[in-house]
Amino acid sequence: MEEFFTTLSGYVWGVPMIVLLLLTGLFFTIILKGLQFRHLGPALHLALIQRKDPVGDGDVSHYQALTTALAATVGTGNIVGVASAIAVGGPGALFWMWMTGLVGMATKYAEAVLGVKYRHTDAAGEKSGGPAFYLTNGVGGTFGRVLGIFFAIATAIAAFGIGNMVQSNATTTNLEFAFGIPTIISAAILTVLAGVVILGGIRSIGLVTSVLIPVMALFYIACATVVLLVNVTAIPGAIATIVSSAFTGTAATGGFLGAGLMLVIRQGVARGIFSNESGLGTGGIAAAAAQTREPVRQALVSMTQTFIDTLVICTFTGLAIVVTGVWTEGGDGGNFTQLAFATALGNIGPIVVAVGLALFAFSTLLGWAYYGERNMEYLFGRRVVVPYRLLFIAGIFIGSLATLDAVFAFSDVMNGLMAFPNLVGLLLLSGVVLRETRSYFQRQGMERAGIR
Repeated sequence: MEEFFTTLSGYVWGVPMIVLLLLTGLFFTIILKGLQFRHLGPALHLALIQRKDPVGDGDVSHYQALTTALAATVGTGNIVGVASAIAVGGPGALFWMWMTGLVGMATKYAEAVLGVKYRHTDAAGEKSGGPAFYLTNGVGGTFGRVLGIFFAIATAIAAFGIGNMVQSNATTTNLEFAFGIPTIISAAILTVLAGVVILGGIRSIGLVTSVLIPVMALFYIACATVVLLVNVTAIPGAIATIVSSAFTGTAATGGFLGAGLMLVIRQGVARGIFSNESGLGTGGIAAAAAQTREPVRQALVSMTQTFIDTLVICTFTGLAIVVTGVWTEGGDGGNFTQLAFATALGNIGPIVVAVGLALFAFSTLLGWAYYGERNMEYLFGRRVVVPYRLLFIAGIFIGSLATLDAVFAFSDVMNGLMAFPNLVGLLLLSGVVLRETRSYFQRQGMERAGIR
């Protein structure tokens, strides 16, 4: 099974899918006239300072919707994913992660606009939205309905893999390695802690992630900053290496075997997409829960998730690996981040990374539990939400103790199957995104001019 799904994953996440994801982001960047660059400052202020819309209905604040989305994306990919991209593609892979993040912000913006616009209120009074809903109600007809069902099934299944068992396994494995905690004990604690939060629904998840996300992100960034400060004189050379090898490939050096240009690009783009999920449609699910009446306002907040995930956190990881030179030692990259942190922090370096991994993986459990249940609600109604939560919680314990190579490969395929219908829907509904954007900023301009 592992071999079969690994092979299938190679086809699903081949060059055509990566090109489609990248070109979709570029398309929205063009038609929105670089909105993610022009409005990044106000978007960050709205997300991190203002934090909520003074009017509007929804389940959680702007900020909590953002941290829920960040919880799902800021995970093992920000540490292990970046390291493995550099291990295979060299430092230039980080440059292509940046490029993926920059255009991915436009994709995430479009997902959030549609997620809020086409959301609905379920039987419990909670908001549901995302690709399943904007494919069904936006694209419409039999084609839209089929795409919506296809997306919902893939998401509900994928949540148990990448969003659940893989994350819980990474958490308990790292805690045992760093602190010697028996897996069975950490599995039980993790299951109980996550279960309490997940059973509380989106309000509980939003409350926990609003506290956990800034704490864990700042903790990790602060430790990475120490590594960069110790190697501050190497930073200019590291940046030059990242940029130059992005366009030329990377020559063999030390234990690094070298990488051609196409390998560098593919590693950077693929890992960037896996890290920030721009194009998978998950951003629209979290955005739909926000308390707002303006799809564009929440979309501005949502696009900062890709910025924070890839252009901030992944950058700190990548720079730490490159400035310390550990990437030249060869291998699969699994321990590059630990080695980089150890150069500046000594024996506590690997412990810092282990704690970071545990916190990142725990947060991912919370975000993906919500994604899965919203799509189950779309498929079968409110009655399946609580049973799905209980099944998801059981998956955490099982995943903590299991060997998951086959599960990882299978969920990899499911993630790819999520992306395809979502990207089709985004392109078909691009006119809606553009009209909503123009209308919002036109009204904002009139209000500033005193015209009502």
